[in-house]
Amino acid sequence: MQLVSNGKHTETIPGKRYFTIGEVSNLCDVKAHVLRYWEQEFPMLSPVKRRGNRRYYQRHDVLLIRQIRSLLYEKGYTIEGARKKLSSKEASEDSNLSSQLVHQLVSELEDVLTVLKKD
Repeated sequence: MQLVSNGKHTETIPGKRYFTIGEVSNLCDVKAHVLRYWEQEFPMLSPVKRRGNRRYYQRHDVLLIRQIRSLLYEKGYTIEGARKKLSSKEASEDSNLSSQLVHQLVSELEDVLTVLKKD
């Protein structure tokens, strides 16, 4: 499991490979129709589509959606501004993303430590 900061609280992201649009909607506090719209507006957001055109998001997609949500809803960016921010080299250096990655690594290491202590 991973902890990812979402504004005022921390959400747990299950340790699985793929997430449905409903699961991502709950994890990111964004409605499904908004996620589908963001796919059109942000080219870097492209979940895997399988039978029946169902979307399956991966962990990096969830982190990207969290970052888009933060830029739009918390920092007040326009969609165009958020797109430019994410496509620039600054996006990888953004402190929010760095913080999320640190939380993710700490959580994974804690999970490994728990498993090792059980043996």
